[in-house]
Amino acid sequence: MKTVSSKDGTVIAFDQSGTGPALILIHGATQYRATDRSMRQLADLLARHFTVVQYDRRGRGESTDTLPFAEEREIEDIEALIDAVGGSTFLYGMSSGAVLAMEAVTTLPTKIRKLAMYEPPFNDDEAARQRWKEYTGQLRERLAQGRRGDAMALFLRLVGVPAERIEGMRPAPTWPMNEAVAPTLAYDHGALMGDEAAVPVERAASVTVPTLILVGGASYGFMHQTAEKLARAIPDADWRTLEGQTHAVAAPVLAPVLEEFFLS
Repeated sequence: MKTVSSKDGTVIAFDQSGTGPALILIHGATQYRATDRSMRQLADLLARHFTVVQYDRRGRGESTDTLPFAEEREIEDIEALIDAVGGSTFLYGMSSGAVLAMEAVTTLPTKIRKLAMYEPPFNDDEAARQRWKEYTGQLRERLAQGRRGDAMALFLRLVGVPAERIEGMRPAPTWPMNEAVAPTLAYDHGALMGDEAAVPVERAASVTVPTLILVGGASYGFMHQTAEKLARAIPDADWRTLEGQTHAVAAPVLAPVLEEFFLS
């Protein structure tokens, strides 16, 4: 493990492996190095061609946190990592980590060479936007009350985990790990994606680097619509479907696609 200090003093923990051009991987909501086995496998596969950085986003794992939170602080974390690996990088983001990756590109266009995103979870459906607004409001309320476990349960219900399964998870020894990262849900789902999580077409149009947007063939329909809308909005972008994949994309399927894109 290595560490780097962000602009506000937050310590960001990361692993670095492989040789070649730098490639930073960004986790989605609640995930970090110790819990995301798929991203770890992806890092191992990509290390054949890249200097791969897998890091704990602030407030997760072995990274520290500094309040109050702002989206700009997470971008400063990425910039500190970029500077630590030579001053420029490729960037890959998963789910809400893809949203952060896109925002980083708009702020650091001279330091990021290419951008790849897997299923940024925006959704323009009116009913979905209303559900998201209700979710983010309830999330803020529970976190403000210190109800971290309830905040995590709210998120798990949002992504389709049955209520009885969530209740069965609460007594488990790993549940405190979920509660520990619960405040970062507000970072992803409030600050980054906004109150409605609509596709940010105007923001996407300001992305100036070559971009690849990926979606699983067996994933939700709105993911395909979102990928297409973003690809049309970003000046130099393409989107591809990975057949048979869901939101939990398999690293052996994803790795060669990223290799081809970043090395071409």
